[in-house]
Amino acid sequence: MKGQLIDMFFSEGAILFGRFVLTSGKESDYYINVKKLSTNPRALRIIARLMAERTKAFGIEFDRIAGPELGAVPIATALSLETGKPLVIVRKKPKEHGTGSQIEGEVKSGERILLVEDVTTTGGSVLRAAKILEKAGAEIAAISVVVDREEGAGERIGEEYRFMPLVTVSELFARRDSAGVKE
Repeated sequence: MKGQLIDMFFSEGAILFGRFVLTSGKESDYYINVKKLSTNPRALRIIARLMAERTKAFGIEFDRIAGPELGAVPIATALSLETGKPLVIVRKKPKEHGTGSQIEGEVKSGERILLVEDVTTTGGSVLRAAKILEKAGAEIAAISVVVDREEGAGERIGEEYRFMPLVTVSELFARRDSAGVKE
């Protein structure tokens, strides 16, 4: 299934080449658009199954699945459906109305949460979400991402949490190079 997922990055046009500014503020000559895959039911099913299989293979136990808005929400939802575990969504900033909560869904003190993300570069976004969940009393069981751009996120996240990328940029580009995919 991992090979299928890697192939889909290219067949679905989820890797773009040019000049891009990433969420981290870094500039890049390529952009990985996991949203192209997470809005495709076939690809999203593969992502959820791979994440579920990896957590099981590594013995990661968790009570809930969380994802920061926006890119991780469909991934967290699919994984919730795949595993039967409840879903939590972490907002970028607290709501300005109602309860003012930054978390949608219930988080109970001491619960273990599998935090998912679409792409990591420096890890800043997913680490912010982890801190919000911890402040609510949760424990982060692991952080699973679809793609690690291998630009520091793995090391930064790994200092505090178990880090589990499904695919690395090196793997994507190795497949591109071996298949002769043009930029």
